Amino acid sequence: MLIEILAATGGEAPVNEFGFIKAMEEGGPVAWTILAIMIIMSVGSFYILFTKIFEQNKVMKEYRSNRANFWRAGSLKEGASKFDKNSAWRQLVDDGIRAGDESSKMDDSLESHDWLHGTLQRSESSIMARLNGGLPFLATVGATAPFVGLLGTVIGIYRALINIGISGSASIDKVAGPVGEALIMTAIGLIVAVPAVFAYNYLMSRNRKIAAMLSGFSTDLQANITSNGAVKPAMVQAKPTTATAKPATAAKPATTKMGATTTSTAPNAPRK
Repeated sequence: MLIEILAATGGEAPVNEFGFIKAMEEGGPVAWTILAIMIIMSVGSFYILFTKIFEQNKVMKEYRSNRANFWRAGSLKEGASKFDKNSAWRQLVDDGIRAGDESSKMDDSLESHDWLHGTLQRSESSIMARLNGGLPFLATVGATAPFVGLLGTVIGIYRALINIGISGSASIDKVAGPVGEALIMTAIGLIVAVPAVFAYNYLMSRNRKIAAMLSGFSTDLQANITSNGAVKPAMVQAKPTTATAKPATAAKPATTKMGATTTSTAPNAPRK
């Protein structure tokens, strides 16, 4: 409608000189550099999120599916084969077996116990260190991305003010456009930071669950090694079987047939 009116009056439609590309061109190399940093932060955050979710799911699924089979095995070495060769649970079992063999060579039982406990704890720490890998990057992105975007905004506003000073006009059309374009960088910073913060908290909560699972499995493993296989989790211990005695059935009185008459032998009745 506006275009038709302008055409009828002989005028031309106004051209929108503002936009994202225009803002980046006005910002120059600094704006493009900040945008590239934002893109790297965003891509890195989503890459870490998806790879860590896959890794965590693999660890938890293997524990739930193979835990019972592991404890039902005849020995720890046999049970270790139930887990994948490079899995976290296989590493914990192998370290426990090795520490159990080494602790049996110690004369002091207390030192032997501490050596076994310390070895399992170090194994847990190394597993959790691998699972926590990449999470500091998410925390850094969540904390710094808004400020990186704010830096782009400050530079954009600075350039806008310089252009206003050069033109010598401070009208709203000279101020609103450049300042609005500069604020785009702040919005980009928030878009990058918010998913990173959510991803960090989500992955950390799942890692805490895995740490609890590792701690419980390590405790059961230590008890099994120190008891020479006598102690196992309650979920795999054999339930005691109790034989149910059948009630004795009373002997049926024997019957004899004599012709068409049937007589039964019963205890002698007192005679009159």
